[in-house]
Amino acid sequence: MLVTSTPAEVKGVRFMVMSGEKAGGGNGNGSVAGAVEEERAGVSASAQVPASALARTPAQAPTQARVSLRERKKQLTYRAISDAAVAMFLERGFDKVSVAEVAAAADISKPTLFRYFPAKEDLALHRFADREDEAARVVGGRAPGASPLEALRRHFLAGLDRRDPATGLCDAPQVLAFHRLLYGTPSLVARLYAYQGRSEAALARALGGGVTARLAAGQVIAVLRILAEENWRRIDAGEGADRGYAGAVQAAEEAFVQLRSGLEPEGRG
Repeated sequence: MLVTSTPAEVKGVRFMVMSGEKAGGGNGNGSVAGAVEEERAGVSASAQVPASALARTPAQAPTQARVSLRERKKQLTYRAISDAAVAMFLERGFDKVSVAEVAAAADISKPTLFRYFPAKEDLALHRFADREDEAARVVGGRAPGASPLEALRRHFLAGLDRRDPATGLCDAPQVLAFHRLLYGTPSLVARLYAYQGRSEAALARALGGGVTARLAAGQVIAVLRILAEENWRRIDAGEGADRGYAGAVQAAEEAFVQLRSGLEPEGRG
């Protein structure tokens, strides 16, 4: 599991949130602090809900819309703080930027920052949060008749085809910069394993729970991680994504064959 958005996208979102535009219902005051305050206080959504929605479900629509709007604002706040931090980490290095400096850049206090991000590493790894249950979602939403493993295989191959950074097969300069930051910082690598542990737990639940499901989930998440890391290493060594595509597909196919058949073919003692 690798980076899910590039710093170029990050800058676009950060500009939108912090420049005064009302992204997702923001207050337009041009600061992360303003978004934090609005997220804390909640938003009066009744004025923003279409009259037709209120007419359909007068007792429930305003509450549901308010929750949805508040959640959207919370995610924008998380993203804006994380983006400000990542920009600083890329410029100066993770270990050379303090949490206090990130809080100051985001115009919030350190206690407020820690309410959003319990550890400094989470500031950089926030973009993995929306991918934690991706494998579980793929299994849960698979087509009728498709096995969980086949659904995961197709999903990974589709990611390779579109050069999804999560597969490691992406040579966009911004992605390379972030991956070098990640893999060059031991504390970030260590923290990433916690995210992958939650991915494993979510997949195990999607597979039905129990020891067998946990064993299967552990193997699947390990395979996806290793495939992505190998793709990234080749990209970092100078191999372009297009050039490496065929080899990445072959490695993925072989990995899923191994998952299906186990470590030893049947009949071997």
